[in-house]
Amino acid sequence: MTFHQLRIFLAVARHGSYSRAAEELLLTQPAVSAQVRELERALDATFFERVGRTIALTEAGKELQAYAERICALIDEARLAMEELDGLKRGRIAVAAVSTAGAYVLPSLLGAFQKRYPGISINLEVTNRALARDRLLHNEVDLVVMGRPPEEVPHVAEPFLADEIVVVAAPSHPLATAKRISVDHLAREVFIAREVGSGTRLNTDEFFRQQGVKLRVGLELGDNSAVKEAVAAGLGIALLSRHVLRMELTLKRLVVLDVQGLPLRRQWFVVHREDKHLSRAAIAFKAFLLTSAEAVLASTGRPQPPKGRPRH
Repeated sequence: MTFHQLRIFLAVARHGSYSRAAEELLLTQPAVSAQVRELERALDATFFERVGRTIALTEAGKELQAYAERICALIDEARLAMEELDGLKRGRIAVAAVSTAGAYVLPSLLGAFQKRYPGISINLEVTNRALARDRLLHNEVDLVVMGRPPEEVPHVAEPFLADEIVVVAAPSHPLATAKRISVDHLAREVFIAREVGSGTRLNTDEFFRQQGVKLRVGLELGDNSAVKEAVAAGLGIALLSRHVLRMELTLKRLVVLDVQGLPLRRQWFVVHREDKHLSRAAIAFKAFLLTSAEAVLASTGRPQPPKGRPRH
């Protein structure tokens, strides 16, 4: 049994596919299959079984997965500990971020951080909330940036940036110039919504549920840019983070509606597992977010939501 084989085994288990694991690892599919077979021979067990067109872990595979994740995590900690001997002159950080924060908040912050620490490289994965949660659960990243930390994973979550969720429409929309729009009136409109499970969608659904009204979803999209384009085209209205709207509001392609009870205020959190040993590089990046995020984004001209307790 080798460390290389365990890495390959975990990639196949994560993707449920030899071909997708091969793509991630930059190997050929036959090479991946051969390494898994060698591991099975070494441990005298079968780790995968075919279910329809996909493969699934056997009981032995599930047992090995738990040990393999712990072994790989310890190896990574050892590697990072050696890197720390050089202080913060070099290092690597793996960060997962939900799509809104990853696309619209973190790029400016990463640029400012790497000017301060040019020897530290950051691998940023921009994904949906469900996959970000899984990265945290399986200890596959150092830090996660998200709006709603998962309750089912023991974690440390610290807020570093305020956010507002507002209702936007095309300037030609009948409600564009209306004042003090009631939630009941708003609920009659067709909404362009983010996909179920996204942080923005969770906040949106929770708000309407608390108001006792049902959201009328005409179109469901998995990307903020697609939602903005649909709203600008007059297909409906949407609730979106103010962080994603800077250009559209400046160019007057979209307008923020004046709705009673809105905006929704929330926080972005930097999150890591409770039992995670953070490298000095990861600690430095976390400290940078907690102390410098608001100032860095303000210097870029981004309008900052007012500080205060988030309202959900």
